[in-house]
Amino acid sequence: MQIVGYETAPGEGPAALRVADAGTIDHITLAPTTELAYSLADRHCAGVDRGDDGHQPCQRPDAPYCDAHTSVWPCARCTGQCSKPLDACEEEHAVYLAAFAPDVFKVGVTRSWRLDTRLREQGADRAAHVHTVADGRRARRIEAGIADRITDRVRVPTKRRGLGATLDRTAWRDLVSDFDPIDEFDFDYGLDVDSRPVAETMLTGTVRATKGRLLVLDRRETTYGVDMRALVGHEITPGADDRDRQASLTAF
Repeated sequence: MQIVGYETAPGEGPAALRVADAGTIDHITLAPTTELAYSLADRHCAGVDRGDDGHQPCQRPDAPYCDAHTSVWPCARCTGQCSKPLDACEEEHAVYLAAFAPDVFKVGVTRSWRLDTRLREQGADRAAHVHTVADGRRARRIEAGIADRITDRVRVPTKRRGLGATLDRTAWRDLVSDFDPIDEFDFDYGLDVDSRPVAETMLTGTVRATKGRLLVLDRRETTYGVDMRALVGHEITPGADDRDRQASLTAF
């Protein structure tokens, strides 16, 4: 079996890992309290899902995907200087601000109907919808202007360092006060941690919660934060991983 993807599934049920076995894709649920007991083996390209034709494996060593199976999203670094290459560009878009504990803020855009989903996919703690525009190009131009003072990208290690931290709500209110929000959001992922989880790549332990693409696991009195993308491409076998892991001070 190989992990070939993940689903954060905000609002649509529990998150899950997508696992391929002999061309068929199944799911490992990541619902809270789920006991996981898998060992990670070699990692290589996760191949491609052919829909009704099943999963096509790839043995190239690049992971999570090799050049042949890496899709490039044309909007990833767009600043609105484009010809609206995708059908989705013509849809109504929202410009938003998102907050990540303790004090990291970003600007982003998404199609209006995906706003709540997109914020949860990123693991935002709070957010504000600040503009609605007719298409993606206009949204990207507004985003680019705001990005002169607020970043438009927050890396997973930064988000993981904020797990267990309290959001600086004063700094957030100061930021939002410069805008006239259409709507505001406050998210709770059920983490209930009071210290930063240890960064690890593993699939053994009790699921505490997921926050965006971060999987939070409890194991041997230590809480771990796993980037699900780092799992993609790994072959897995049933049975707990018995490798020694870094433990938090609470484990002693």
